[in-house]
Amino acid sequence: MVQRNPAPCPEPDDEDVLPFDGLVRYERHVPIHQVSYYLCGELQAPQFYTELFYTLRTAAETDLIYLHINSPGGDFNTGLQIINNMLASEAHVVTVLEARAYSMAAFIFLSGDELIVHDNCQLMFHTYSSSFAGKGSEQMAEVHALGSWFEKVTTRICTPFLSATDIAHILQGSDLWMDSDEIRRRLGRIKPPTRTPRKPAARPASDAQAKATDAPPRRKAGKPKDA
Repeated sequence: MVQRNPAPCPEPDDEDVLPFDGLVRYERHVPIHQVSYYLCGELQAPQFYTELFYTLRTAAETDLIYLHINSPGGDFNTGLQIINNMLASEAHVVTVLEARAYSMAAFIFLSGDELIVHDNCQLMFHTYSSSFAGKGSEQMAEVHALGSWFEKVTTRICTPFLSATDIAHILQGSDLWMDSDEIRRRLGRIKPPTRTPRKPAARPASDAQAKATDAPPRRKAGKPKDA
């Protein structure tokens, strides 16, 4: 049986080839919410910040939350709860330094996904202060526990913005001050944090604002008061 080769397909004429019209765009619209909070003045007890906690915890990954900071610090536990909710939030959290952020407020500033620094601002870091009551052995145990706790918190939140030497000096009782120029210099030399991707990129801020992307203290016996 003789097999015949199939006839070759004819080459299409140029007139038969349709021009490429380009890619087709498919869009999906999702709601985007932008929320701003102003942390001004001293950080008070945690019960005054439950709305902020709830907003951070329930935000979607397309949400954008701004925390505008002008604070001398305050309640250590409040600051920690704010920071833990910021880190757990699915939203993109932007911290904006608008004047000063001392003590715990400086820790909150460094915990944002994106950090914005205005001109003429200050950060200040120092160790915690506290008072103790009870038997001598109990006070000694509490001093040791609080010192170890504060060291871990400071290292986790402030590294690499602060060096190991900076942190050591703070733990020894020194105050560390820096202005907007020094803050920007430090932010510019560090890499963004290696966190699990969970947040979209933020929308651009005003050109007048200098931006950089990365990463606590108050009054109760036996607990840090004003770190």
